[in-house]
Amino acid sequence: MGEYYNYIKSLHLIFVITWFAGLFYIPRLFIYHIEAWQKESPEKEILAKQLKLMTKRLWYIITWPSAVLSTIFAIWLLVLMPAWLQQPWMHVKLIFVFLLFVYHFKNHQIFKQLQRDEIKYSSKFMRIWNEGATLILFAIVFLVILKSAFNWIFGVIGIVVLGILLMLGIKLYKSIQDKNPEA
Repeated sequence: MGEYYNYIKSLHLIFVITWFAGLFYIPRLFIYHIEAWQKESPEKEILAKQLKLMTKRLWYIITWPSAVLSTIFAIWLLVLMPAWLQQPWMHVKLIFVFLLFVYHFKNHQIFKQLQRDEIKYSSKFMRIWNEGATLILFAIVFLVILKSAFNWIFGVIGIVVLGILLMLGIKLYKSIQDKNPEA
């Protein structure tokens, strides 16, 4: 079972990585799409058409399949190692995985809106939203590596600090971009 387990774990990790790659990139494409609508015609329509195609391919060819396959291999791992479900760190990890799915489904909703040219969020909001996957990733990785639910309190504090640093980075980038739009 050890060799079998390692193959399943490897596949799970590969699809987690590709899922997060999609979740990291899709909000960036949302930002570009939202900002494209601030341009003049015909540039606005040309950019929007291309960005719709790019997001559609990313979402349906990489992100969704990766989410599904990651979940299948995760369930398979839990079937092979049911004792993990008795461990407190796994309970906390599953809460963060639930939040990851909430984030994923919200991205799907935004994706569908932008495909219909419904702009409901600002590019500034999307820049902040883009960091959601980063915070969830940090939480899950630290829980899996440390395997300690007790230390998750320190992890949450660390995630809050990371979130503050990310927001400061976004503000700094925005001020640089305002001074130099080509940055």
